[in-house]
Amino acid sequence: VQLQASGGGLVQAGGSPRLSCAASGRTFSRYAAVGWFRQAPGKERECVAAISWQGSKTDYTDSVKGRFTISKDNAKNTVYLQMNSLKPEDTAVYYCALDETIIVVSVTRKLWASWGQGTQVTVSS
Repeated sequence: VQLQASGGGLVQAGGSPRLSCAASGRTFSRYAAVGWFRQAPGKERECVAAISWQGSKTDYTDSVKGRFTISKDNAKNTVYLQMNSLKPEDTAVYYCALDETIIVVSVTRKLWASWGQGTQVTVSS
């Protein structure tokens, strides 16, 4: 599986960019899910949002609840991360990942099979 993340850049605090994660064009299993991760300098990578490929089960980490929205377009094999009310502490490299063995969609999941390259999001104050 190939994943292509895009949409990062320099954003002012309070801005609302949208990240995209395009997956290689094939049918994924019913247990597939996509997660958006971020890693800030000196910090561990964390999953901020995840969504099931079938249906629309989602999960968010507490720090982004109410500000970030994960969604998908199955026809385009693309998952989005709409980020609103950005804060300087949201600055990080954002990655998307996919796994096809997920029964419960959770941002606490550690093992993901396929990763996209990162896209930098820098929030200026």
